[in-house]
Amino acid sequence: MAHTILETLAEFFSKYGYWVVFFGVMLENAGIPVPGETVLLFAGFLAYHGKVDILPSILVGIAGATLGDSLGFLVGHLGGRRFVDRFIRKFPPIAKSFDRSQALFLKYGQWAIFTGRFITGLRMFAGVLAGLFRMPYRIFLLFNFTGATVWAIAVVYVGFIFGNSWQRVQRHFVEVNEIVMAAVALAVLMGVMVYYFRKRRRSA
Repeated sequence: MAHTILETLAEFFSKYGYWVVFFGVMLENAGIPVPGETVLLFAGFLAYHGKVDILPSILVGIAGATLGDSLGFLVGHLGGRRFVDRFIRKFPPIAKSFDRSQALFLKYGQWAIFTGRFITGLRMFAGVLAGLFRMPYRIFLLFNFTGATVWAIAVVYVGFIFGNSWQRVQRHFVEVNEIVMAAVALAVLMGVMVYYFRKRRRSA
């Protein structure tokens, strides 16, 4: 099965190049269950073997992710609960993933948009949820774009660094994903601490 998937991806890349990255990532981030992250990871793997270039792969991944989430935002904003009930609720596994994503979004807000890139399910529904709950688009776009940038760089470079073996790519991806998430959480915590420290100094 894995070998067939690799052959299929390789064939698509040979025919359509970076469009495979763009549409794979865009559709997943717009809320359509396609393996966008795997496509991006495979782009890094192909970059190791000289089949594609690493920088365009990252830039196209960022563009696809940003646009995809923005389309999801538009769908959630215009479709509202009627869209969720009409389309998402009809498929129990997708509805279950949506409910988990909604719980994370309601708990963490814009930070769920940023970190959601690294969480399967939330990556699909973050834009839809932001539009559904009327998050201001300028705030959404800021966290959407910065999250897309960190995610695309991390995913492509995992595929590139461990590109001598697809099995190694898959094995180490989860580990690197956790490291990146921990680093992001630490950076956010430090940012919050610095903000409140400066605020207290100004008040004093």
